[in-house]
Amino acid sequence: MNKYELALVLNAKIEDDARAAALERAKEYITRAGGTVTEVEEWGKKRLAYEVQKMNEGYYYFIQFEADTKAPAAVEQDVRIMDNVLRFLCVRKDEA
Repeated sequence: MNKYELALVLNAKIEDDARAAALERAKEYITRAGGTVTEVEEWGKKRLAYEVQKMNEGYYYFIQFEADTKAPAAVEQDVRIMDNVLRFLCVRKDEA
């Protein structure tokens, strides 16, 4: 099992419960792909480096998980079509 990190930037204009539902849905996609979520970091509302979909701010979340090598592609495919996700990135973490 490899260690991965999924970075999500969610729309800052949605309600707290909708944002929590989007985060839970992302964690659900990870478990459905065969991974196990180990940690979730919430960085809160931050200013974006550049305007995305006419928005200047977003909520940042970093989800660490362990999964096999095919899981990140499946997770990205599901997250890509989620509403309220401005940007996402899934990367493999080094064992260092």
